[in-house]
Amino acid sequence: MKKFLQPAVASLAVLLAGCAGSGGYSTTAEAVLAPTKGNAVQGKVTFREEEGKVLVTASVSGLTPGAHGFHIHEKGDCSAPDATSAGGHFNPHGKPHGHPGHGEHHAGDMPELVADASGNASLSASLSGITIGGGAANIIGRGVIVHAAPDDFKTQPTGNSGARVACGVIAAR
Repeated sequence: MKKFLQPAVASLAVLLAGCAGSGGYSTTAEAVLAPTKGNAVQGKVTFREEEGKVLVTASVSGLTPGAHGFHIHEKGDCSAPDATSAGGHFNPHGKPHGHPGHGEHHAGDMPELVADASGNASLSASLSGITIGGGAANIIGRGVIVHAAPDDFKTQPTGNSGARVACGVIAAR
């Protein structure tokens, strides 16, 4: 019996060592955005953890021209027609709403999406304060929301960004 258990134990040790060396979690994630009721907004958001920051890349279409609030929300639930099921902004550290590049802010605060005259927006940003797959700031299973209006980065707790026009759930890749 001992003869058969040794290879199994050795294999398990190698597997666990591999998980420990990688942090035990994925470092990439993705959210596919679908429109809320009455809207046509759709797109994709990718997240890649690298050197202590998360690189966010978004491509979104169907927007009205101009700026739109863009946030990670606390729940990965897009089931309500207006996406209110995604809850409020992801804020594990109890910070005030603000711009991600200036002072304190929710972990889920991201730069605005700015749509061109055709309603298309793209974004590339590097964010701190969030992780992919581990710890209190883990974004896996959270929601991504695109709002109808610009984010003023002041109004608490939402930034006065208006209705939710698209929602997606962040999943590990």
